[in-house]
Amino acid sequence: MAKKTALVQGNQACAAGAIYAGCTFFGGYPITPSTEVAEEMSELLPTVGGKFIQMEDEIGAMASVIGASLTGAKALTATSGPGVSLKQELIGYACIAETPCVIINVMRGGPSTGMPTGPGQSDVMQARWGTHGDHAAIALVPESIQEIFTETVRAFNLAEKYRMPVQVLFDEIVGHMRERIVYPEPGELELIDRDPVTVSPEDYKPYDSTKGLVPPLASFGSEYKYHVTGLNKADDGFPTTKASLVDAEERRQIDKVECPEARADIESNEEFMTEDAEVILWAYGSSARSARYAVNELRKEGIKAGLFRPITLWPFPEKRTAELANQAKAIIVPEMNLGQMIHEVERVALGNCAIEGVFRVDGDPLNPGQIIDKVKEVI
Repeated sequence: MAKKTALVQGNQACAAGAIYAGCTFFGGYPITPSTEVAEEMSELLPTVGGKFIQMEDEIGAMASVIGASLTGAKALTATSGPGVSLKQELIGYACIAETPCVIINVMRGGPSTGMPTGPGQSDVMQARWGTHGDHAAIALVPESIQEIFTETVRAFNLAEKYRMPVQVLFDEIVGHMRERIVYPEPGELELIDRDPVTVSPEDYKPYDSTKGLVPPLASFGSEYKYHVTGLNKADDGFPTTKASLVDAEERRQIDKVECPEARADIESNEEFMTEDAEVILWAYGSSARSARYAVNELRKEGIKAGLFRPITLWPFPEKRTAELANQAKAIIVPEMNLGQMIHEVERVALGNCAIEGVFRVDGDPLNPGQIIDKVKEVI
């Protein structure tokens, strides 16, 4: 039997992916170009027994998502760059309280109100360092409608598995374009739920590091009762200023994402014609679509170009980027900003090859011709 297919918008695919993943709560506030995610969730959630709420602002929306997650729900919010800015205090709270949730950021031009209806990729560093303090970060950057669906599902899996907020970044181009999607059957994609608590309510500690880097999370409203705070805390959840406990907590929360085993699980990328490439186009999101076309055109002219496309942007793909820097004569980084991820590429390349950027912030997408011109300029 043929699978169900449809022509859908990226934001619609995002909502469908959330429902597939088992999302039962959405708390949000309208903002271009992400509003269709909220509209779709308002229609889909009641059909699966879920709850939708439009809050008074972005701060309230993020707070509602944290509260819903602590009761055991898979929870989602969707916004754009200015909304993420407003959510940052509570994103930091979700980080230190280790609260699973998914944050969709359909990126547009900025800063501030910027260009609401134009695309941008200037929130990629915000996804890593937007909230203050040392903290882990996971951010995914799909490039197509099909991938928006599957990466939204994966975002929920990672949020539940690593007990933390996960951001999905796609820009206005991919959010509003329409493409064919093949919907996976129920059970076809892996779904991960948070680990069950195996101790009695009397023995439960919400941040018990003896249970591993990711302690099991009990649900509020169950027989388990515990304390949640934005302060540094001991394993029972109550605040502490004891240096050894604070240090251990901070390091554990970063190690759960940055340790080799977690990186191998979280990191995902695509490579296209990189085997013999002398010029690597290091591109993500919709810019990678133009970069892929540019690779094909450059190959026709005898220029050995290849594409490295990170699907997981954070944690940063350090190892593979460093390997490509040792292989290639140059790495070109196309971005719809004035240079953000290029600095991470430069950091891990260690001067082993030339690094050049192609930047655009006028509200139009990067086109293949701009990338091709930069490659020819560099080589």
